[in-house]
Amino acid sequence: MRYPRIVGLWSILLLSGLLVAASPNSLVVALIAGEDVAALKALGPQVLPEMVRLYSSGDTAQRRRIAGLLYRLSWKSSEAATALLRDVETEDVGLRISVQYALGRVSDQPAVVDALLRNMVGDPDPFLRDKAACALAYDQVHLSEAAKVRLYDGLIRALASEVEQVRAIAIQALGVHTGQRKGFFPEAPIEKRRAAIARWQKWLAEYKENL
Repeated sequence: MRYPRIVGLWSILLLSGLLVAASPNSLVVALIAGEDVAALKALGPQVLPEMVRLYSSGDTAQRRRIAGLLYRLSWKSSEAATALLRDVETEDVGLRISVQYALGRVSDQPAVVDALLRNMVGDPDPFLRDKAACALAYDQVHLSEAAKVRLYDGLIRALASEVEQVRAIAIQALGVHTGQRKGFFPEAPIEKRRAAIARWQKWLAEYKENL
């Protein structure tokens, strides 16, 4: 059964807290089914435990839906990160992508960056490698400047990959974060790539010193 999108008087009652007091869990189920981000946001982060519970007990379609909602809400939650990390290597492509995008929106944990870096470098599917790089480039919204050291270090190490596509997406992610390339081109001869990587390593050392 799909619940209708909450509108009109029901939304007003929802925002006033009257329906939440009556049946908070069934209300969250309805909001998730209707993908009502605005109403979930109005309830606040108190809905996260129920969202995580529903994610963990749901089928693939439900997990993908909730991962998308967590991405859009962008509330930090270690519980949500733990649940999502269980699916970061799932064979379901749609769920994998949704999870990769959502992880950085709910967490600043080193484990999130590490998992995405592993997928970016090691996944056998070039498409999924690219989507992991996109998540690293655009969705690490809770990382402090110090926490970004781990991200930058992983991306710089990926520049030495034997796979040209991995080198290409790594430099693209570094460019998004820093606005720089430092003369690195993924298709260049290895000697030129090594020289550019050395420049990146020098930059990272200076970055850490200035924190």
